[in-house]
Amino acid sequence: MPKKSTDAQIRAAAKYNKENVKMIVLHFNITTDKDILDFLSHKDNKTGYIKQLIRSDIENNPRN
Repeated sequence: MPKKSTDAQIRAAAKYNKENVKMIVLHFNITTDKDILDFLSHKDNKTGYIKQLIRSDIENNPRN
């Protein structure tokens, strides 16, 4: 059985996230974006995969 987080751990995690994490939400239409959703469903690390695609794009298309 997993251990419950203490109040201090919860506060520390919230503080870390507030200072270091930016969340971006993407919305996908289950009908028109079905191909993307199906493809991503087979990825173990969706965030890592998307970051890798963006970094590859940045390397191949540097800004100015």
